[in-house]
Amino acid sequence: MKKDHKYDLPLAALSEKKHEFVFDLDQAFFEQFDQTLIPDGKLRADVVVDKTAQRIVIDTHIVGTVQLICDRSLDEFDQPIDVENQLLLRFGEQELELDDDVLQVTPDTQTLPMAQHFFDYIGLSLPMKKLHPRFQDEEDDNPDADAKLIYSTGTASGDADDDDDEDLGDPRWNALRNLN
Repeated sequence: MKKDHKYDLPLAALSEKKHEFVFDLDQAFFEQFDQTLIPDGKLRADVVVDKTAQRIVIDTHIVGTVQLICDRSLDEFDQPIDVENQLLLRFGEQELELDDDVLQVTPDTQTLPMAQHFFDYIGLSLPMKKLHPRFQDEEDDNPDADAKLIYSTGTASGDADDDDDEDLGDPRWNALRNLN
């Protein structure tokens, strides 16, 4: 990944209050990543940074469209994106990633690069099966259309009587059931 500082948040310059930032994510943004998942897009990232003495809360709302390639027809199409995420920063002696959405930074950290976070938020909001809109309403995408029941543990409520189980099962097992 190429380092582009226009997607960095200036943490050291922020006072202890809420701050708002707007980032435009376009083809130049996606070209800085070594990937083929998203070739292009036109998105807007609205970022609200709430800084206190103990922590920083970063709320991100990304809206727009990304260009994807259909898994079925290999046609390009625009996929709408509307995703909200929250990133928590706490202050500590060393920089650590405590969780997916919790980072520890040192109090003297000058900037926080947000480009990778933006890309991850967008990538995680994409559907698993990328279908052109003309294919999304077809019946064959219904997983229950040709489904066959292979095994059942009884009734859905789980209140089946023992007599009903004997009638449904193999008669050779009846002798074993009588041993109890």
